[in-house]
Amino acid sequence: MEIKIAITIDASLAQTTIDTVTTVENSLPMLINLTNDDRHNLAKMGDKTLAFVTKTLEYAKQNPSVVPAFLNVAEFENNVTTVNNLSRMQKPLRQLIEEIDDTTLYVGSEAYTDALTFYTALKGAAKANVPGMKSVYDDLQARFPGRGKGTPPTPRNKKNNSKDNTENDNSDEPTT
Repeated sequence: MEIKIAITIDASLAQTTIDTVTTVENSLPMLINLTNDDRHNLAKMGDKTLAFVTKTLEYAKQNPSVVPAFLNVAEFENNVTTVNNLSRMQKPLRQLIEEIDDTTLYVGSEAYTDALTFYTALKGAAKANVPGMKSVYDDLQARFPGRGKGTPPTPRNKKNNSKDNTENDNSDEPTT
């Protein structure tokens, strides 16, 4: 995968986006949160079920003599309208979340790879007794708990992104 993106999301843009999301969230105070048990126990409605539900509503409206007394058709119609509108809202939001997730993953991977590349160079400088580099190396080396002394994951080679270079390597020493 050779994707090169040069983007900047500064604090102002991040805050504007967060404020916009907050505005949208505040405009929807009727939204709810379900527990995992609630989610598990509810009847699920997908795309195919939506067509059934919509057609059923139309038949219920056309045939009121068959509608059970306990079924409120106006509420049924409101539920169908609401789920259709929520679905329309959900699609672009899901796409946006996927794009944010993918961009975060990619840019984070690039930043981490850059950090590991510098760490490897720093390790060489510390071993070569470059003044002041031993303390910097020791500080960064402490950031890899549980991997043994100085064993961060291996950075992938940015020029060759073959499968062997992109998978997480748990070797003892980072490479460049």
